[in-house]
Amino acid sequence: MIQTGRTIPPANATQAIKLAGAAYPTKVPLLASSTHIWVPVAALIAGFIALIWSADRFLAGAASTATNLGVSKMLIGLTIVSVGTSAPEILVALAAALEDNPLLAVGNAIGSNIANIGLVLGVTALIAPLPFSQAVLRKELPWLIGATVGALLLLFDLELSAFDGLLLLSALGAIFYRLVTNRERATDEIHHNLANELEEIPQMTTGQAATWLVVGLAVLLASAELLVWAASTIADRLGVNDIIIGLTIVAIGTSLPELAATVGSALKGHTDIAIGNVVGSNILNILAVLCVPGLVNTTYIESVSLWRDCGMMLALTLMLALFAYAVNSRQYITRFEGAVMLSAWIGYNMLLVQQAL
Repeated sequence: MIQTGRTIPPANATQAIKLAGAAYPTKVPLLASSTHIWVPVAALIAGFIALIWSADRFLAGAASTATNLGVSKMLIGLTIVSVGTSAPEILVALAAALEDNPLLAVGNAIGSNIANIGLVLGVTALIAPLPFSQAVLRKELPWLIGATVGALLLLFDLELSAFDGLLLLSALGAIFYRLVTNRERATDEIHHNLANELEEIPQMTTGQAATWLVVGLAVLLASAELLVWAASTIADRLGVNDIIIGLTIVAIGTSLPELAATVGSALKGHTDIAIGNVVGSNILNILAVLCVPGLVNTTYIESVSLWRDCGMMLALTLMLALFAYAVNSRQYITRFEGAVMLSAWIGYNMLLVQQAL
């Protein structure tokens, strides 16, 4: 048992925590725990860099391979490009679940959605107001609201089971089926957005594409393993729960490419695809990433995570819907609304830090 007032040596902290069955690990003195923390921190940074680079190579290789095999650009955009952009989160979730750290995967999925709306859209809207496209208003945002509410209902029993994971994955399959079967009736706006994304993918020979596909996937797997090890080690050294690391460090790290791309587009005046990219990414985080730990092994979460973390994800999603559908609302995110979302994200992370210390 853990005795009140007793300082647990860092080497024995994890074992004592597991024996006690505590929801949150007993805090280890930061000075003692940070003696060798620079090693996992360096590994975490290297993991993020390798993850981002390999995801780009994997996506380029997969898309070029499909193009060379005669697959239509619309189908490539709706499937390979969509899933490929979420490959880092999916593989990090898979590695975390296989390494018996499923809460890291859950925290990454939920935290990425929170960061995408609060941080990415908040910062970008401060640079330039972001318009809601008709595709987002009519299809994608309702899908996101439905996926978010559905995920919360599945997690209401504080358990993410294989059945829950299959339901989430089935919903993703239904969305893809709807997109693919209706691709002939897709709007010009969707065609335009997909064309822009596909133009950024370099043209390769079949041999080059296959090589980058294999290399990208191999580095993706290795970097995901490295990132999970580093994040779990940091959590142990600091004496915080894995889900906190997933919600903060890992979620922010996997959202940085989205932030850089969205801000870059805004600076160039291409603000019309920002909201659509974030909404699409969030749908995949719920249906393709959150399902992974449940499919690997039944995952249990604490009630505080349901109300605090899932509640924050729902609140920001509904805030985005309010800005889109409110009566007399202009169909774009203003700078003031962006500041509100960013402030909510900052406040939420301050709460996490306060509770972790």
